[in-house]
Amino acid sequence: MSQHASRLGGLRGRSHIPFGAPSHQRLRRIPRRPRRIAMLSVHTSPLHQPGTGDAGGMNVYIVELARRLAAIDIEVEIFTRATTAALPPAVELAPGVLVRHVDAGPYEGLAKEDLPAQLCAFTHGVMQAWAGHRPGHYDLVHSHYWLSGHVGWLAAERWGVPLVHAMHTMAKVKNAALAAGDTPEPAARVIGEQQIVRAADRLIANTAEEAEELVRHYEAARELVAVVHPGVNLDRFRPADGRAAARARLGLPADALIPLFAGRIQPLKAPDILLHAVAHLLEEDPSLRERMVVPVVGGPSGSGLAKPEGLHKLAARLGICDVVRFRPPCAQDELADWYRAASVLVMPSYSESFGLVAIEAQACGTPVVAASVGGLPVAVRDGVSGTLIDGHDPADYARALRPFAQDPGRADRMGAAAAGHAQSFGWDTAAAATAEVYTEAMRERRRLRSAHG
Repeated sequence: MSQHASRLGGLRGRSHIPFGAPSHQRLRRIPRRPRRIAMLSVHTSPLHQPGTGDAGGMNVYIVELARRLAAIDIEVEIFTRATTAALPPAVELAPGVLVRHVDAGPYEGLAKEDLPAQLCAFTHGVMQAWAGHRPGHYDLVHSHYWLSGHVGWLAAERWGVPLVHAMHTMAKVKNAALAAGDTPEPAARVIGEQQIVRAADRLIANTAEEAEELVRHYEAARELVAVVHPGVNLDRFRPADGRAAARARLGLPADALIPLFAGRIQPLKAPDILLHAVAHLLEEDPSLRERMVVPVVGGPSGSGLAKPEGLHKLAARLGICDVVRFRPPCAQDELADWYRAASVLVMPSYSESFGLVAIEAQACGTPVVAASVGGLPVAVRDGVSGTLIDGHDPADYARALRPFAQDPGRADRMGAAAAGHAQSFGWDTAAAATAEVYTEAMRERRRLRSAHG
């Protein structure tokens, strides 16, 4: 029997966590919550601009979750790799949230694929920070993505505290749905994820489907997987003063059909499918060219860095450069205006652990046309707040966009339903559920200690 199986042998069958069940229903008694947690994000800093490099939905997730945890009196220290010498060792992100920069490898020019070689150095930096505190400084480790999971595994064992891990994406799932020409995730990552699943006291999945994928692909124990839907900042992402005002601020035509892509530009996110769909629409109805604007807001990332100009060249080959507007990643407040200005957000992704962008757009009153993959069937209410599409045929996306061109009022009607749908995804709810997962992990750790004397 493995060390992990031995440690958890008494747990299996005793503390079942039903996928999707509210966390408060799974608690029989409420032990104390953690006072302070170490949150690990090796490959991307919560201070980075989402939409640049490897910064995306996970950055937003970590920042918003940490803020809300601090608001319920759980201090959070986020450890991330330093990417410039100009940053101080520690930065206060918000009251109760500290970002610690760890030196591990060169500051610049290090690809995510090269980071496994720096995990030893990163772990050393985390241990150095811990050594400066009294024993028991951290009650729990919460790691994000598999690279952080390996550091968290060692830290949690050394400190004698529980490890809670969030995959965010999984190699086996991504490799099963690769875009044409995209690079598969390496075997080393698959092995690493399997090790983390065995080591973690609790795994947090964004959706019930992701929980099932952890069980099916990684043999995770069902009772160790908790489903916690990510949230959205409903103060920032809201309809505000409406579509017309947002278009005026962004210099967009008031009466245009505006299908928006927002996110990292890489094959996984499939912005090329939107461009092909737009070409389909213009071929069918050339008059749309006079009243269509297609913003693509985001920067190259991941495997998209291999051909950073690829999407621009595709727009040229398709003859739609006059309607496509490429915009760099922007701050969250400006992004909210892009959502409000759009007729519809288009997310043709091949894989999404949840799809925070879809919830953000809906919270701003904008419907979504998305691929029916990953967490998007949870994020989007098909036929009400948007349209889900099986597969990645651009003609299907063109077909879903056509009604927005034919019926200008459709965006407003579906947008109102979208805003209502998004209201159930607040970060306060997500933080409270996450805190209860922490509490359960700590309870089980204490129980196991008591059982072993």
